[in-house]
Amino acid sequence: MKLAFIGAGNMGSAMVRNLLRAGHGVNVYNRTRARVEPLVQDGAGIAESPAHAVDGAEAVITMLADDAAVEGAVAKFRNAMPAGGLHIGMSTISVACSRKLAEDHAAHGQHYVAAPVFGRPDAAAAARLWIVAAGATDQIERCRSLFDTLGRGLSVVGSDPWLANVVKVSGNFLIAAALESLGEAFALVRKSGIGAAEFLEIANNALFKSPLYANYGAAVANEQFEPAGFKLQLGFKDLRLAQQAAEAAAVPMPLAGLLRDRFLAALARGEADLDWAAIARIAAVQAGL
Repeated sequence: MKLAFIGAGNMGSAMVRNLLRAGHGVNVYNRTRARVEPLVQDGAGIAESPAHAVDGAEAVITMLADDAAVEGAVAKFRNAMPAGGLHIGMSTISVACSRKLAEDHAAHGQHYVAAPVFGRPDAAAAARLWIVAAGATDQIERCRSLFDTLGRGLSVVGSDPWLANVVKVSGNFLIAAALESLGEAFALVRKSGIGAAEFLEIANNALFKSPLYANYGAAVANEQFEPAGFKLQLGFKDLRLAQQAAEAAAVPMPLAGLLRDRFLAALARGEADLDWAAIARIAAVQAGL
């Protein structure tokens, strides 16, 4: 399939390489051209603009940081997409933005499938992402081979694209809550004289059989927050998206308010570019560790 790919960050670059290995033609646009140039060696084309990227493409994939970046890119390539063209939105964006994109594409006779992913750059490189998709059934089937190339699993959650974004921001809220609980628990055991590694081993064997707790628990225990697989400032953005979705649906989420303050505390400490697991350190600091 001939594809346009908008956004060659840590996640996007890894995804492009997997698509190229699977035999797809990929024309890539990124605001910072230097991020695209290494992909040329793998067979990617470099586009000078989002509109140039989608010229002749059967589908366009966006993997960008936030609503503003996605909306800005779509404004530049939408008119270059033909009627019947397909936009696959794989970014973590707001529910409201996803609704708007679906309506906008429909008004232009185009299709939109929301397909945000769970997984960090290492999972993207290993094609081990979990993809959550929503949209018209025939359009999801149209890009199923792409999802098979990029991930280890696919969950289809409905025909309205924005439903996939509800799942994504809800999932990231769960991760943020796990990070906070890890931070508090580690602070308690450490201040009581128990080693962090010892407690982590017990938690992994007696309580949770989860890669999330194992991997993030190790990061918290070892205070390993660099290099960032997912920056703290992006985690704060996603938490705000969850709060916005909850407000729109009239769903109280009191824990989200506490987490917001934790993220703000970390941002105030200048930790925006650390991995978002660094919010666990706030509990340690408040415990005098």
